[in-house]
Amino acid sequence: MIKITFIDSHGEKRTVDAEEGSTVMETAIRNSIPEITAECGGACACATCHVYVAEDYLDRTGKPEAKEEDMLDFAYAVQSNSRLSCQIKATPAIDGLVVTTPPRQG
Repeated sequence: MIKITFIDSHGEKRTVDAEEGSTVMETAIRNSIPEITAECGGACACATCHVYVAEDYLDRTGKPEAKEEDMLDFAYAVQSNSRLSCQIKATPAIDGLVVTTPPRQG
């Protein structure tokens, strides 16, 4: 299994297993990770699964595509390492991924 650590806006860490091929957002929802609401269900049509990717993993998760960048315009407190977790696939390359959630979603 692929390990992903979610750190909420209060600093609480939760490390969970992700199925290969799923998304980081799907993993969050399956594991009841707080602060990720995923209102559009992963269609990249909202910004309610916004996360900050740890710097060490930015090259492994890739850059946002145009549609994701457009949706990030609606996210709260966007940073250079902001991503929508519905657009990050769980692969062995991201094993150990650490993401932090903002204090509120878009």
